[in-house]
Amino acid sequence: MISVLFAVLTALSNGSASVLQRRAAMEVPDSEAMRLSLMTRLVRQKVWLAGIGLVIVAAVCQAVALATGPIAVVQPIFVIELPLTLLVAGLVMRVRADAAVWSGVSAVTAGLALGMASAAPVGGSDMVRGAAWIPALVLTGLFEAGLIGAALRTRGNPRAALLGLAAACGYALTAALMKDAMANLDDGGVVALLASWQLYATAAAGVGALFLLQNALQAGSLVAVQPMLTLGDALISILYGVTLFGEELRTGWWLLPELAALVLIAAGCVRLARTPLAAGTLAPPPAPSAPR
Repeated sequence: MISVLFAVLTALSNGSASVLQRRAAMEVPDSEAMRLSLMTRLVRQKVWLAGIGLVIVAAVCQAVALATGPIAVVQPIFVIELPLTLLVAGLVMRVRADAAVWSGVSAVTAGLALGMASAAPVGGSDMVRGAAWIPALVLTGLFEAGLIGAALRTRGNPRAALLGLAAACGYALTAALMKDAMANLDDGGVVALLASWQLYATAAAGVGALFLLQNALQAGSLVAVQPMLTLGDALISILYGVTLFGEELRTGWWLLPELAALVLIAAGCVRLARTPLAAGTLAPPPAPSAPR
């Protein structure tokens, strides 16, 4: 229950951070895409700094969640980050949540509940054994390079979607590295944690994922970024959990409700993507009153 609670808090913090960062990114011209100058422009905006503060809160909550539960349980809960993001966007961007939003939220939530109950991830170790990180890091690097290369050849929402998926992969890798690093805390205390390479790799992967996310939010709307970010993070994290930590999911006839859950989540995401909240634009300011 502790891991689930902190996973939900992580999703809420990350969702709110995405909205604030998107609002700041809207003020940056397209010419700054994929440049360090993008970050220097963003860091001057208070709304972006507030978003980064929430990212830090999310990182702490995620560390607690991963330290107390399997990665295949914790990360999929972040699917609720999409509906939470859009609901927060409605408050920040002054767009009312209509029936379509609530039906999408219901579908995503029900799909997540069904998926978690059906898959019931169990087992696995708290740390990665042997040299399993080597092929995982190589394959992750190649996948990221392919996504970034494809993104640089496009513009607008296609670029935002590709960079959103690349950021999702980076965040999933960050979570896996963080879980492995936290295992050293249990075995050897703070000294072992500070001596582990996974801790510094977590920081590097997190910074890289954050940079990719800022470029994704600058390139297109939330409709393009958030579904790829949310679903990509959950699915890639499950892959890391199974391949690196030896976590097991139910198979056999359980694959049917698991597939149904995936379809339900995807349908909810598509439903949410078609709502005004997903446009990612601010509501027009109120018109000035006419002089009397």
